[in-house]
Amino acid sequence: MHADPETWDRLVTWAADITGAFLRAQVRAGASAAQLFDSWAGSLSRADYEHAAAPASARALSHVHDLGVQVIHFGTGTEHLLRSMRAVGADVVGVDHRTPLDEASTILGGDVPLQGNIDPAFLDAPWPVLEAHVRDVVERGRAAPAHVVNLGHGVPPTTDPTVLTRVVELVHSL
Repeated sequence: MHADPETWDRLVTWAADITGAFLRAQVRAGASAAQLFDSWAGSLSRADYEHAAAPASARALSHVHDLGVQVIHFGTGTEHLLRSMRAVGADVVGVDHRTPLDEASTILGGDVPLQGNIDPAFLDAPWPVLEAHVRDVVERGRAAPAHVVNLGHGVPPTTDPTVLTRVVELVHSL
C-alpha cells in the first residue's frame, strides 16, 4: 500500500470489482441485504483507510446500490473508522464486539442503523453470563434508530448450535 501504490490500487480495484460482482449476484439470487465484511479495516489509521481502502469499499458497494437493498459495512477494530465506513455508501454500520453500540451510535450522530455486536467469546460462557451480555447489547442498541442483532464477528467453529438458537429466541423475546 505504501511501498507500491500503483500495484495496491490495481489490486484493490480488482478485489472491489470481484467483491461487488459477488454481492450483486447474491442480491439478484434473493438476498435482501448486502454486507461488505472487512476484518482488517481496523488495522489502518483513518487517513490510510480513507486514502487507500475506502475508495475500494465504495466501489464494491456501488455494484448493488441500484438493486434497492440495504447495504451493511462491517469491520473489526473500527471504532475510529465508523464515520468513514458509513461514508462509503453503507445504510447500516456493523460494529464489532469491542465498541458498545450506544457509543457507536453517538460517534455516528445517532441517526445510523447498527448491526452487531455480541462478543463471540461469550458463546461458550454459562447461559446466565451470555444472557446478561445479550440483554446488554440489545439495550445499548436502542440508542440507534434501528439495530440488527448479530455477533461482533464470526461464529467460532466449536460453538454449540443450540446456544445460537437460545440467543435468537432471547432476542426475539426482547
